[in-house]
Amino acid sequence: MKEVLLVDCCVRRERSRTARLARAFVKGLDEARYTISVIRPDEERMRPLTGESLRERDRLLEEGALDRPRFDYARQFAGAEAVVFAAPFWDMSFPALLKIYVENISVEGITFRTVADGLEGLCRGRKLILLTTRGGYYEGTDMEQGSSYIRALRKFYGFGEFACVAAEGLDMAPDPEPLVAAAEEKARALAATL
Repeated sequence: MKEVLLVDCCVRRERSRTARLARAFVKGLDEARYTISVIRPDEERMRPLTGESLRERDRLLEEGALDRPRFDYARQFAGAEAVVFAAPFWDMSFPALLKIYVENISVEGITFRTVADGLEGLCRGRKLILLTTRGGYYEGTDMEQGSSYIRALRKFYGFGEFACVAAEGLDMAPDPEPLVAAAEEKARALAATL
């Protein structure tokens, strides 16, 4: 079976509208073809890179020690058939937890490599997906930086396609439930395309 990796950055857990999209996506997966692995960066106690952790990473890379536990998350990410980021719209993009996760899985020789004309992605996954909810209407504006960042990561890591399911205007609608329900249906339908 192939692995779908869900990176859950929904710190409000059950109260999170974005988490509802993630649950709908998981329900839409064909259980006979895919296993789902869930990473919650806050529970994993992932930390941002610091001078000390960068020195450690650089030392391991120089030694060619890509099999060390330090790189387990990067290897899991690189080997997944699809990766789903469930991250609400915060401060024009997404929670810092997602950026911390990205810092930890960006490892030369595992998720990307340097080539003569730049960078080449080493991930074999078919899809990189963002599931998100937004209180206002930001799609297509310069105020929305989350989906454009993840779209760029698709190319950086070498994924085949990028897809985004977003429920917008939730804090502006008299009743946001129909908007969330419509996005849940889109998330289920997207899962069925894997």
